[in-house]
Amino acid sequence: MKLIRVAAGVLNQTPMDWYRNRSNILSAFQQAREQSVSILCLPELSVTGYGCEDAFHSPGLHKTALEFLQSIVAESRQLVACVGLPVMYAGGVFNTVCLMVDGHIAGFVPKQHLAGDGIHYEPRWFKPWPEGVRGELEIGGIDYPIGDLLFDIGGVRIGFEICEDAWVGSRPGAKHTARGADIILNPSASHFAFGKHDVRRGFVSEGSRAFKVTYVYSNLLGNEAGRAIYDGDSMIATNGKLLVTGPRMSFEYSHITMHQIDVDTTRMSRARTGSFEPDVDGDESDIVEIDFDYPQDELLPNEDRSDGWEDGPDVKFEEFTRCECLGLIDYLVKSGSKGFVVSLSGGADSAAATVLVSLAFQFAAAELGLEQLCRRLGLSDESIPDVSSLIRRMLTTVYQSTCHSSETTRSAAADVAAGVHSKHLELDVDSQVNQYSKLVADALGIKLNWQDHDITLQNIQARTRAPSVWMIANLHDALLLSTSNRSESAVGYATMDGDTSGGLSPLAGIDKAFLRKWLVWMETTGPQGVGPIPQLSSVNQQQPTAELRPPSERQTDEGDLMPYEILDYIERLAVRDKMMPVDVFEHLRTDFGDYPLPQLAAWIHKFFRLWCQNQWKRERYAPSFHLDDENLDPKTWCRFPILSGGYRYELEQLDAHVKSLGING
Repeated sequence: MKLIRVAAGVLNQTPMDWYRNRSNILSAFQQAREQSVSILCLPELSVTGYGCEDAFHSPGLHKTALEFLQSIVAESRQLVACVGLPVMYAGGVFNTVCLMVDGHIAGFVPKQHLAGDGIHYEPRWFKPWPEGVRGELEIGGIDYPIGDLLFDIGGVRIGFEICEDAWVGSRPGAKHTARGADIILNPSASHFAFGKHDVRRGFVSEGSRAFKVTYVYSNLLGNEAGRAIYDGDSMIATNGKLLVTGPRMSFEYSHITMHQIDVDTTRMSRARTGSFEPDVDGDESDIVEIDFDYPQDELLPNEDRSDGWEDGPDVKFEEFTRCECLGLIDYLVKSGSKGFVVSLSGGADSAAATVLVSLAFQFAAAELGLEQLCRRLGLSDESIPDVSSLIRRMLTTVYQSTCHSSETTRSAAADVAAGVHSKHLELDVDSQVNQYSKLVADALGIKLNWQDHDITLQNIQARTRAPSVWMIANLHDALLLSTSNRSESAVGYATMDGDTSGGLSPLAGIDKAFLRKWLVWMETTGPQGVGPIPQLSSVNQQQPTAELRPPSERQTDEGDLMPYEILDYIERLAVRDKMMPVDVFEHLRTDFGDYPLPQLAAWIHKFFRLWCQNQWKRERYAPSFHLDDENLDPKTWCRFPILSGGYRYELEQLDAHVKSLGING
């Protein structure tokens, strides 16, 4: 047996935060040495951070990255380890991994396949490295190999697939295995999305099986640059068997997942495979050989390191909760804010944002310990005896009433605040609403009324709430959270500079229907280790309403728009699947045949009209978290013109189609 300990290290990095990024890398090195690890895989672009965006084109960034790389290399003693950084070579910038061996650079491997869809813009900054090409990179007067390389380190052959390289059909691993690779390292920066963990498990396990290697996968962790959240996935597999997975959504800045492998067993498994064809005639000039003495190891017992919630019945709810909580804490710390403020209306969205903030502090304290969390938050000099006190210190909720507000929502807001232990304030802003209304009406010489000025009278209430809650956020040096959801974003059902006010919009990537189901789950079940919040019953019993019209109007969100299940369904077909109105109608009449067909057509008209009219609002929303492949964020996912023809012709076709069916609209 040739026993070697390999590890996948995850890091919570920040773009261009050089000292912190290096500290996290060196912490992973130390953890690896303490566990007698020989081979350590760290994530993609871990020196600079993945989300540097156009700063990747800055010569100064490249200069600094190489400076910090050299100081990192010097600390890699007793290890075979990789870190990622951008490298300028032959006039192009390449997304590159540097392999270090016992304090020295062994070589550089650039990424061959760039992620250029959805949230990714890698082709804007990097060039893909061509297969089979090798060159020499000069650093500090020394030439190092760079290219499509295989490393022979102390008799163990190591190849790379860098993130997207493993997501394509022509994976580099196939060539590596033909050249006798024993281990493939995959340093990644793969953003969180619902269900993505299972996809990664698939290509890691299948890669190890098809290539007959040990496959080591490491991902970034945390809210790295503001929008994308990385779950810190780490996995090690051999011959199709997933040996170990690390914890996801951790609040640690670095941790490693280790497993012992038997290189000889892996080699014999490959030799026994009838379909394996070694490249015995290949040119070995692309194989970099370096001496390294692996420590003699004793056979270790297997360990189960999986989190219990991963195997539970409510994985999507758990993923959402833990991803949001990690994103919120990370955003708070990295932005330098001193807490959160939420305008708590007593409705579903603001309740969800409030609950997530409370859970974020609970999860972080449970993992890090209250004392360490307080240090991270800059509260080490304050006396905070428990998590409830911390939440009250860091979370302020504000209920702002007008004459149209009900006792139902006031009580619901108070119940939620009590359930999550926030500092709760109640403000009556009705006099300010009346002052604004009178000021403008007198100036224009008109009398405002609900029949002629409905939207104006609704919007002034939402906008009047913004200054006071912003003032509270400023006084606390806190981060004001906007609470708009994706369903509202799609149709612009929000008041700009009113309920959209905030520095961060954590719910803008998730639809209303899911949020309502999640709130019921939070009321009755809740995440493992925390449990339910029964006080949410007062929110869940309500019909969502903006409470901006007089109570006699019985205003509801769905009455203003359409049933949320219909709205979300149309949005997915129209935006995610890029279907035209007639195609959307055909799907709706199949899946929602209980509704009158003219009503379905009218809702399609409304959706496409509001979608086009409100792109300018989506352009102005506060930054949001990316949670799935249905995001509407024009910065990172869904681009659409601010001015357009409004699907006028396509909606005319819908009307003609409905008429041809003999349906009177």
